[in-house]
Amino acid sequence: MTKTGDTVAHETESTDSNQGTPQTLRVLQIEDNLLDGELVLHELRREGFQVAAEVVQTPAEFRQRIRDNTPDVVLADYNLGQWKGVEALEILRNEGLDIPVIVVSGALGDVKAVECIKQGATDYVLKDSLARLPTAVRRALRDKRLREQRRQSEADLARKILELARSNQALEQFAYVASHDLQEPLRMVATYSQLLAERYHGKLDEQADKYIHYAVDGATRMQTLIQDLLAFSRAGRQGTSLASTDCNWVVEQALMNLAAAIQEISAVVKYDRLPVVKANRSQLTQVFQNLIGNAIKFRGTRTPLIQIGAKSQGDEWVFSVADNGIGITSQNYELIFEVFKRLHTRTEYPGNGIGLSICRKIIEQHGGRIWVADQDTSGTTFRFTLQAAEAGVPAGTTS
Repeated sequence: MTKTGDTVAHETESTDSNQGTPQTLRVLQIEDNLLDGELVLHELRREGFQVAAEVVQTPAEFRQRIRDNTPDVVLADYNLGQWKGVEALEILRNEGLDIPVIVVSGALGDVKAVECIKQGATDYVLKDSLARLPTAVRRALRDKRLREQRRQSEADLARKILELARSNQALEQFAYVASHDLQEPLRMVATYSQLLAERYHGKLDEQADKYIHYAVDGATRMQTLIQDLLAFSRAGRQGTSLASTDCNWVVEQALMNLAAAIQEISAVVKYDRLPVVKANRSQLTQVFQNLIGNAIKFRGTRTPLIQIGAKSQGDEWVFSVADNGIGITSQNYELIFEVFKRLHTRTEYPGNGIGLSICRKIIEQHGGRIWVADQDTSGTTFRFTLQAAEAGVPAGTTS
């Protein structure tokens, strides 16, 4: 045993590799009785630990020691006269260190023992029961490793989420730039193809007319695809500024935008009094417009009936948009939300399959989810969730 100032260093040569503890266990003792400290270390050595120990007696010594040489575990006597060893927990928190603290005391009542655990001590051991100290140390070291692994896993997950967000942002930027820059040359192709069709229709042979028609049709469809791709990329690029939004106003705006299509087929749209939610008003209008527009498009033979409702569920609202149209088979419930996925040919129903993808993107940006509900009858019911507005906001308030 060597002594330098107020610090005592102890070395033993045994190992504890089978228990997964460090090859040399660095112990910092808060102890004013050096004999008691030796008995504690003897018990650790007897159980196979290789120990490098230092002893401190004051808060200042303790603070300096953990800064100079971070220990694996702190063994603290409860009462040292000037201060209580359990106060080391507060010092460790202030230093931002995760070091297990085991209270080793000659006498510690149940109330004080529980208080030590509440303050953050890993365990407590009475000095007349030191035989359980090695087990307490192993448990403390194991729990510390688990905490470190969890923190590392959380840090790795956070890094991967950040990398994914950056990747998605880069892809959206690429999609936006590529589709935007493609519009001008494609517009020229479409324009001159249409001029060819108008000026030379019937003047060339039938095969030439067919080829020109294919060129015009292809250019027109490509323009539509690019416009849809731009719409999808914009849905990701726009900031989602959320505010208290009256869904009645939103649905009315969507119906105004679809007025011509609704009037043409005499569609009926019903909705009860809708709630106020946290949302981006223009983006939510786009969601309702796409869902109502889908119900009109895939209407079947009956007069379209579209019913919109909402039910409170905890701190969110579950919306439903139900129709009596041709319906969707259950195996396609997820497929329809993918970009450019279609269940029908363009000759049956126009469009490129982008609307529902935009709906999902917007709803997920709002922190909600959207899905197709199982149907007992014909038709389709879409459901989606949105966060409720703050308490006290009346149902008629608009953002």
